[in-house]
Amino acid sequence: MNNKVQIRTAQATIFGGFQQKLNDYKMLFKFRLAQLVVFSAVMAYVIAVPVASFSWIAVVVLALGGFLITAAANTLNQVLERDYDKMMKRTADRPLATGRMTVSEAVMLAGFMSLAGITLLALFNPWTALLGTISLISYAFVYTPMKRVSSAAVTIGAIPGALPMAIGVVAVQGEITSLALALFGIQFLWQFPHFWAIAWVAHEDYTNAGFRLLPSKDGERNEQTGLQSFIYSIMLLIISWMPYFLGVTGIISAIVLTIIGLAYAWYSWDLYKKCTVEAARKLMFCSFFYLPIALIALVIDKV
Repeated sequence: MNNKVQIRTAQATIFGGFQQKLNDYKMLFKFRLAQLVVFSAVMAYVIAVPVASFSWIAVVVLALGGFLITAAANTLNQVLERDYDKMMKRTADRPLATGRMTVSEAVMLAGFMSLAGITLLALFNPWTALLGTISLISYAFVYTPMKRVSSAAVTIGAIPGALPMAIGVVAVQGEITSLALALFGIQFLWQFPHFWAIAWVAHEDYTNAGFRLLPSKDGERNEQTGLQSFIYSIMLLIISWMPYFLGVTGIISAIVLTIIGLAYAWYSWDLYKKCTVEAARKLMFCSFFYLPIALIALVIDKV
């Protein structure tokens, strides 16, 4: 009887340890963020590729390569910020912050994932590998340290944040084309209201860690965040018509992007007028819906 109890206890311990390790890797890789990156790159690929040339193998290679590079960048981000993650409620339980994972293990993982991800993207053409490398380096080694220096970090971080769209197009077209720039521009501009809304809601956490992310001079919550979010959302409205003018998609997707873009602008303006956490939270949730709806609309209209 005691042996059976011991076996069950050992099995529970092993399973619990495996489950914790799995959760640690998900946190280390920022799995949800990585999913968004993969989704953006794949959807951009589908928008760019001629229907007759569509390949599921290419989709899998692009998705896996994009995921590995994103996971590597997120891992290096947490290696560099492990001491600051301890200061924020939302990140205090990360594996490096708690010591459940060693820095050497994380760096080794990041190295292997970087090499594998860049190699997979290189199977398309040199441009995709180069853009993937730029995304990794700029996110981990430029954006990450800049967060404690200046709110310009948001602009810097928006570049690797938007590169997946360009990578998806370049994987098809082999060069940086007008479509690659248009889709890059959509995701680039979308990020400003999105990230500032998150930074507003989590302002205390970010301040405790010394991060300067809001666009006001003193880094505090004021009307500047809402006003600049509104300006970027208006620019987003304009550039969202580019796929239509390039002849890649039709008028239906252009109208859909205009409608959701107007909603995005309205919530940005609402934050400017009210300057409240509730208004920022509404803008944040609006941003969560904008990009998936926009990309799905572009793909359906193109197909």
